[in-house]
Amino acid sequence: MAKANGLGLGLAVVSAVAFGGSGVAAKPLIEGGLEPLHVVWLRVGLAALVMLPVAWRCRGLVRRRPGLLLGFGLLGVAGVQAFYFGSISRLPVGVALLLEYLAPALVLGWVRFVQGRAVSRRAVVGVVLAVGGLACVVEAWAGMRFDALGVLLALGAACCQVGYFVLSDRGAAGDDAPDPLGVIAYGLLVGAAVLTVVARPWNLDWAVLGRAAEMDGDSVPGWLLLGWIVLVATVLAYATGVVSVRRLSPQVATVVSCSEAVVATVLAWVLLGERLGVAQLAGGAVVLLGAFVAQSATPAKPAGEPVAGGLPEQGLAARETAV
Repeated sequence: MAKANGLGLGLAVVSAVAFGGSGVAAKPLIEGGLEPLHVVWLRVGLAALVMLPVAWRCRGLVRRRPGLLLGFGLLGVAGVQAFYFGSISRLPVGVALLLEYLAPALVLGWVRFVQGRAVSRRAVVGVVLAVGGLACVVEAWAGMRFDALGVLLALGAACCQVGYFVLSDRGAAGDDAPDPLGVIAYGLLVGAAVLTVVARPWNLDWAVLGRAAEMDGDSVPGWLLLGWIVLVATVLAYATGVVSVRRLSPQVATVVSCSEAVVATVLAWVLLGERLGVAQLAGGAVVLLGAFVAQSATPAKPAGEPVAGGLPEQGLAARETAV
């Protein structure tokens, strides 16, 4: 169990690091003339093309698990991206990011009140620490203003992120658990189709990708930044994220994912010259502490009764055979 939890935690960290690098690579492209939604469409659409061979190999999933594939694409791919970029058009980025990363608390609420499972104290403490630390990392108090629609959009992104983790967890249930890479491949295809309607890529300025983008005074080819976003921040990030949920649990994986904000802030400091303050450094430490507390949570009930915050031996073994 310890070995599996260690592997799951490692994959969750890799996923958070990969996701965290997307903003640093996307910002120069946006400053170079691409619309934010166009960057998202390129990210998801090209990642879907990369995963087409996997989709063909797992084509039986369309018949076996159509609901899972549709839900993952709508919520985990298109929903999170569209709602988040909509929210930052009306709210400060820090406030929108904080609201989106209320997802760990929402996952615990889902587990406790919808699934009717007990929630361990360590999991709750981990969520509180992670969300509080995240508030410091993004400096949510800077320029805060209330915009009802912006708040609703950010909360929509949080709910979609909950759907991503819950669907990833449910996809591992049963003896016929689908290949996680197949779920990701079809999720990206569904997400790309939905985002095509939302982003309207026929207005995309393709010339931006052929020019060099500026990163803290250095010139980087636009196509290279896009390649990083597609291959690392999307394909690798989603793949490791889904597998980590299967080896941990959705509530633990969501807390670990909060480290994405820490990674994004540090990378922005190193690559974009955006300096870190004392509050951000302290907040990053608190986020990591919350992630550690949550992942070390153990069941408070006998092993036969599922408890949020830790996986019983039998449940974990089932997940391991499903991956």
